[in-house]
Amino acid sequence: MKKLLLSILFVAVVSMGAFAQIPKFGIKGGVNFANVTASSGSVSASLGTLTTYSVGVFADLKAGAISIQPGLFYTGKGFKATSDNSGDGSAEYNLHYLQVPVNFVYHVPIVVGNIYLGAGPFAAIGISGKAKGDDGNGTTISQDVTFGDGADEIKKMEYGLQGIAGLQLKGGFLVGLSYDLGLSNIGNNLDGEGSIKNKVFGVSVGFTF
Repeated sequence: MKKLLLSILFVAVVSMGAFAQIPKFGIKGGVNFANVTASSGSVSASLGTLTTYSVGVFADLKAGAISIQPGLFYTGKGFKATSDNSGDGSAEYNLHYLQVPVNFVYHVPIVVGNIYLGAGPFAAIGISGKAKGDDGNGTTISQDVTFGDGADEIKKMEYGLQGIAGLQLKGGFLVGLSYDLGLSNIGNNLDGEGSIKNKVFGVSVGFTF
């Protein structure tokens, strides 16, 4: 996974050489609606969406209508779950990552600015998390989520694909949508019977300088 992250950074650096214009830099933040795609032969659960947030910085290196946008974001992921086996039990997992996306973006000029569409890979490192649970009998449990290779831990590294779209005004203000599709299994204790993969829909606002 470290090789993947380095590869993504290498793509970003090499691509910058093809974009001769002075880069713009921006900040962006917003709301994430996080969930997971989960499959397992031994666990049955109804999964719900977790509302969290994302904030970060990015560069925009443009050549004509195309630009490359590498970034660094503190982003929230996770999910809510209600057990179908025990009836009333529920759990909420808040996971926080440092994420590096590298998007290739196409800009369509309009009167007020431009509409943009883009996609690219991302790599993320888990840095903190919190799990809260209710057994349905009034007992609530809260504990830190740890990242690692242990059976009760979440895998520290994640990778996937990101798609973005939005409107950028001539003054620099932007509003956008994003979708992160995790391609790596973040679960360690599924005994080869299933997987857990993050997926996040985001709504954000930002500004480029």
